[in-house]
Amino acid sequence: MKERLTAFVVRHRVLRQVAERVSPSHREIRRTRRWLAKSFLRGQGLEIGALHLPLPLPRGASARYVDRMSREDLRREYPELASYDLVEVDVVDDGETLATVPDASVDFVIANHFIEHTQDPIATLRNLLRVVRPGGVLFLAVPDKRYTFDRERPVTPLEHIAKDFEEGPEWSRRMHFEEWATHVEHAPDPAAHAAQLDADDYSIHFHTFTPDAFGELLVHAKRVAGLAIEVEALVPVRHEFVAVLRQVAR
Repeated sequence: MKERLTAFVVRHRVLRQVAERVSPSHREIRRTRRWLAKSFLRGQGLEIGALHLPLPLPRGASARYVDRMSREDLRREYPELASYDLVEVDVVDDGETLATVPDASVDFVIANHFIEHTQDPIATLRNLLRVVRPGGVLFLAVPDKRYTFDRERPVTPLEHIAKDFEEGPEWSRRMHFEEWATHVEHAPDPAAHAAQLDADDYSIHFHTFTPDAFGELLVHAKRVAGLAIEVEALVPVRHEFVAVLRQVAR
C-alpha cells in the first residue's frame, strides 16, 4: 500500500509539473524570455541559479552555470526538485559577488529570479557588471510581487534599498525575515519564526518589486550609485518582468 501511495504521489507531481510547463502563462513567459535573449545575448556568458530552468539561448550564445553549491548538493538542498533535470554547475560561487570570476571576462550574465533574494541589490548589480565586458548585457527576470506569494507585502521603498547599499544590509535583515514570516508564511509567532529563519540563513525574497519600482531602482543605481548602465528593455509578462541592462562607457 505504501509503495502504491508513493507511486501515486510521484505521478501526481510529474503531471502537475507537465501542466505547469504547458500552461498559457508559462508559454508566454518562455516566449518573452526567448525573444529578448535572441535580441540581446551574444558570445559567452554566465547564468546564476538556473537549477532546472536555464534560459534557452540563441545561436551564437553559450553560458556556464553558477550556483552556490554543486548539483549534487543542490539536489539535497531542494528535494522538491528531485524529478527535475538540474543543470551541471560549472562555477561554485556566491552569485551576489562572483568573487572567483575575473573582471570584464564575459559577454553577458543571466540572473533570473535572483535579485529579489539578494540583501543588497545595488551592490549585486555592481558586482554582476564588474564581470561583464564593455557593451555586455545583464539579463534579469524579476518576479512582480503583485502576482506572487509576496502580494501581501509592501513594495520595498527605494530609500530602503539605497540605505542597504550605503550602510550595508545588516540593519534590515531581521526586518525582512519578520515581514516574510508575517505576510508569506503567516506564522503564528512571526518574531520567533523570523529568528529561526535568520539562524538557518534561509533564502527568502529580501526585497519586493513591481516594474515601476525596479525602474526607479535602476535610475538611482545609474545616477546616484554610479552604475554604468543603459536600460535596453523592461518588459512585464504575467507574474514577472524582464530587465535587459547594457554595460556602457562611463
